[in-house]
Order: sequence, then structure tokens, then C-alpha cells
Amino acid sequence: MITCHVRYEIDPAQIEAFERFATRWMELVERHGGTHHGYFLPAEGASDIAYALFSFPSLAAYEQYRTLFGVDPEFIEADRIRDESGCVRRYERTFLRPLLPSTESQVSGS
Repeated sequence: MITCHVRYEIDPAQIEAFERFATRWMELVERHGGTHHGYFLPAEGASDIAYALFSFPSLAAYEQYRTLFGVDPEFIEADRIRDESGCVRRYERTFLRPLLPSTESQVSGS
């Protein structure tokens, strides 16, 4: 499994547009083989930082999903929300390998 962590610098005045953008991407990730763990929006502290986490079974599966960027009409429409509103000022992606609790430790109560 590969998990992508995205750190967004957003325009706080465009939070509603960012929420529309995020909702579309959650749907697209889920529809194309990934698991979206959600977007995390500012609540306290910095008002211009948001995060997203989503996973794919493998890097190859993620790369297959990426082939749709700029080609698939739904992907283009989702990006149009960002581009037309200016809700995202910049973003950084980091790929992570999750270490999850094992079934054995969950059963034994560890």
C-alpha cells in the first residue's frame, strides 16, 4: 500500500470552493481504486493550511489513476474548481508507506 499525504496552502476566503474541490477528489479517488481518508481543514491555528490523505494498493495502481489527469472529463472538471476559484495557492505531495496495527496485536489487546 502507498499513501499520499498532500499539504495545501489555501485561500481562506475560498474555503467553500476548496470544500467542493475536495469533495470531487474524494469521489474520484474512491471510484478509481483508492481509499480516501479525508481532507483536514483549518479549525484552529493557521487558517490557510489543509491536508489530505489517500491510499492506493500499490504505486502502480496510483500511477494508473494518475493517467486520467488532464484527460478524463471528471478530473478536468474537478481541477477547474481549483483553477477558477484560486482556492489552492500551492500544494506538496509526499508518499508514505503506512505501518498499521497487525491483526494479532488487535486480538491480543496490545
